[in-house]
Amino acid sequence: MKILVINSGSSSLKFKLFVLPELSVSASGLIEEIGDERSPARLRYQTGPGDTRTISKTLHLTEHRQAISAMTELLRESGTMNNVEDLAAIGHRVVHGGEDFHEPVLLDAKIIHTIEELVPLAPLHNPANLAGIRVSRELAPDTPQVAVFDTAFHQTIPEHAYLYALPRKLYKNNKVRRYGFHGTSHGYVAGQAAQYLGRPLKELRVISLHLGNGASAAAIHNGKCIDTSMGLTPLEGLIMGTRSGDLDPAILFYLSRETGLDMDGLDRMLNKQSGLKGICGENDMRQITESAARGDNRAKLALTMFCYRLKKYIGSYMAALGGVDCLIFTGGIGENSSLVRKMSCEGLQPFGITVDPIRNDQHHQNTYAIQAGESNTKILVIPTNEELEIARQTLQVITTTPLQPDQM
Repeated sequence: MKILVINSGSSSLKFKLFVLPELSVSASGLIEEIGDERSPARLRYQTGPGDTRTISKTLHLTEHRQAISAMTELLRESGTMNNVEDLAAIGHRVVHGGEDFHEPVLLDAKIIHTIEELVPLAPLHNPANLAGIRVSRELAPDTPQVAVFDTAFHQTIPEHAYLYALPRKLYKNNKVRRYGFHGTSHGYVAGQAAQYLGRPLKELRVISLHLGNGASAAAIHNGKCIDTSMGLTPLEGLIMGTRSGDLDPAILFYLSRETGLDMDGLDRMLNKQSGLKGICGENDMRQITESAARGDNRAKLALTMFCYRLKKYIGSYMAALGGVDCLIFTGGIGENSSLVRKMSCEGLQPFGITVDPIRNDQHHQNTYAIQAGESNTKILVIPTNEELEIARQTLQVITTTPLQPDQM
């Protein structure tokens, strides 16, 4: 039996097929540019580990229904899944669970309706997640399906950290509060850190930095998240690829008056045209690093601002935690940019954080340490694996929860 994990984005579909009981990967793939009328969708697919094959092709896909059908057909053609009856369950990533979901749940009509009601909190993400859920339930109506929420890991954040200094009624009536995201990743790498260090997670103070096109920090005390950088939406916090991160909210009022930008225009600017892209015109950290090395001053500025914001969050979370035992870098940038890791930790030596330059310049497939001998804090680079964590949580749900007719 197998577990299929589906991560539906607004114009993408990422999937992995895990074999039980060891949860080894038998196939994985990514379909991009779904619904883009200007260009066909791109599909990359890989089988493995025993019979490794890579397939790349273009397809004309106008919606997620077609993408999931293409995925299912590809799994069948490659022999990795003969039919949906091979599946023990399907696990879905859902970005926003609001205050309703503190853990993964079996999907039924009531749960799906609740996720729909949360769309205003995540209009760019939850609709795509719901599209993947609906099509999967149609194609595999007898297969248990589980929702795993990005926000669930952060539901342990205390009230004094998740509330904003706004009129209380906005929280009571409109659920305006900090929710946090990337929770599946933060939870996974924190567990991996404890395993690597040979210490119980319940005894560790951890700062986790998930750095990719979207980026967030989390402060984890004794296995529970006590603060995180993203807020009501994934816009708050660190500088990101195209998102601004923290800024003075009065800037929006000023720009509205001075430039005539309406709410949609401001939203688009902050989410799609800001961050690294707004600073230097590029949102890929690899290209920014290369441009900075060639002397491009805007690229240098973008890199400096990105790492400075990171350093500020590391410092603030050290204060919130009362010290830190382990600092984690993960995500595409965190795992691959030794320069970002170096710059983010520069000047933190008096606080017990010192990077070893030789260790930092190395690259490994698995978890590895980059702290210097005199560093009081362990500094780890840990490849994240959100799909594996979703598969684990999906397996736990289907083995511990009695199934009702509407959950299959």
